[in-house]
Amino acid sequence: MPHVAPHGSTSWTMPALLRASVGLHACAAGVALAAPHAAWYALGAVVLDHAAITAAGLLPRCGWLGPNITRLGETSAQWGEVALTIDDGPDPQVTPQVLDTLEAHGLRASFFCIAEKARRHPALVREIAARGHSVQNHSDHHPLGFATLGPRRMRAEIERAQETLAQLTRERPLFFRAPAGLRNPFLDPALHRLGLQLVSWTRRAYDTREGRPQRVLERLCRGLAGGDILLLHDGNAARSPDGRPVILEVLPLLAQRMQALGLHAVTLPQALQPRRSAFA
Repeated sequence: MPHVAPHGSTSWTMPALLRASVGLHACAAGVALAAPHAAWYALGAVVLDHAAITAAGLLPRCGWLGPNITRLGETSAQWGEVALTIDDGPDPQVTPQVLDTLEAHGLRASFFCIAEKARRHPALVREIAARGHSVQNHSDHHPLGFATLGPRRMRAEIERAQETLAQLTRERPLFFRAPAGLRNPFLDPALHRLGLQLVSWTRRAYDTREGRPQRVLERLCRGLAGGDILLLHDGNAARSPDGRPVILEVLPLLAQRMQALGLHAVTLPQALQPRRSAFA
């Protein structure tokens, strides 16, 4: 069962891919100095290494750059728990309707909020928490170039969001989702220092560009099972053919499908707390 260690409780451990990268760079430098005629081979190895690291950052569900939760733990799978995660809000037009829809169908969700929007709509963030949902960190401004930020700017982007959301909800977020899921090697040490855990998803709805509710539902429900983490959006939501944010069309259908499968929605903090096995 993945869980978040308290802030500062352990030292950061460099991921294996990055340790190998450091070693490869040292070897390449040694080869270039000791055998200049082979320097091009060493340079080629370094280029391939950088390509592998870049590819890892471009794959949202990849764990090569550090721990990355893509599913809930085994206990959640046994208990039929699913985590609904909702990104890019709060949106004053959409989020209140999402909250009403979730309540009508007995669903709990984790909202990955953009802190700059949260500062503009503080009452809405507090309402999310007051209605039994979880507020988590989705960066301060959701920069399109998040994966290109250096260590200082990346940490500042996450830390300011952490401070904003903690102040508004009186509870520090435990989880972070990178903008568009893209990142670089500087993210993992920043998250560790701030006591955060990276969360991606099991499957995503692509509901910022797909407005047809049935297509969105099919993406979410293909192989749907306990332990899944689903990604939807209240911010930047695509519109359905009748002009409504597609998430509002999809949530009732998703609730029906989950009920038929014997599944129920929980927040990430609920699911990722250490618990006894369902069959213990």
